[in-house]
Amino acid sequence: MVLAKDLYGDRNNLLLVSGTVITEALIDGIKRVGCGGVYVREPGKEIWDAGIKTERKKDNKSVKQGVISTKLKDNAVDAIKKYFIAVSNGDTLMAEFSFYAIKSVLDDIINEISSNKSALVNIADLKVFDEYTYNHSVNVAVLAIMVGVTAKMSRNGLYRLGMGAILHDIGKIFVPKEVLNKIEPLTPEELEIMKKHSQYGSYYLKKQNALPSESIFAVLTHHERYDSKGYPLGLPPDKQIIEGKIISVCDNYDAITSDRPYRQAFSPSEAIEHLMGNSGMMFDPDVVNLFRKKVVLYPVGTVVRLSNGRKGTVVENSPANIMRPKIRLHTDQAGSGEENIYDLYNDPALYNVTVIGIDKDR
Repeated sequence: MVLAKDLYGDRNNLLLVSGTVITEALIDGIKRVGCGGVYVREPGKEIWDAGIKTERKKDNKSVKQGVISTKLKDNAVDAIKKYFIAVSNGDTLMAEFSFYAIKSVLDDIINEISSNKSALVNIADLKVFDEYTYNHSVNVAVLAIMVGVTAKMSRNGLYRLGMGAILHDIGKIFVPKEVLNKIEPLTPEELEIMKKHSQYGSYYLKKQNALPSESIFAVLTHHERYDSKGYPLGLPPDKQIIEGKIISVCDNYDAITSDRPYRQAFSPSEAIEHLMGNSGMMFDPDVVNLFRKKVVLYPVGTVVRLSNGRKGTVVENSPANIMRPKIRLHTDQAGSGEENIYDLYNDPALYNVTVIGIDKDR
């Protein structure tokens, strides 16, 4: 196996460069640093990244076409981490400096996503294995801007949405650590304390006088529900703003696709089923429909089961229909003389074949 993407450590330090041949010793080292997986490429085959085919230049070098670059993601996490720490420590000067760093990196995120509107989100590309709070904040911002671009929001609208998204959990700084970090289920009293984080965050940001009112209101209302049973205000959907509705969906999706001490992560397809099942109750149906157009259900490398009883590995996702990927059948699954690639989207002979689930035994 050959590494297809640079591998970074928990301090954004480069561990392995793309093109490295992966030995058994390297696999042991990758496991020791807590990395759950890497991208690999097969000799003679094209690289697939985040559900989008990479272009191959004449010099045989690949050009990444993911959602945002690794370096930009790292910069965003670094900025939000410094801001959270400065606010927690009461360091006004550092908080102000970090706040403007967040604004700058958010502009870069908007630029990258707006310039590649056909990109799909492979949630695995956004996941890391530590510092959940900071990475979650950036992930929600990336997902929210993807939805905003799909909804054809203006540049100012994307900025208001992005700032609300990247700062949506700032209020957790003011929640007692014994409640915030508790692994066991919260008591009713503790749950009420936790629920106040959206109010704490909006109140803090309002005092700064540096954010659009829509961003602040989105922070306040990102736990409201479409059926008016959310918190802190229990607003009906017509009183909720679009920024808060989008952040609610993106926040929920990233949270349930993350491993937590008290449960395993949902797969992307399970998470989308959760969003769709709660559409019209927890979430705005229009936002859910926008969101599911942009998220890969079966990331490249996923082993899936098909309705005709066969199994294969996903090798490509089409932005035109994320439910019908291109699949390489396993050697023992292809019939005699049969092509081992199933193109569920483009091959009319396969229109009656569907993906029915992930093969969790592999």
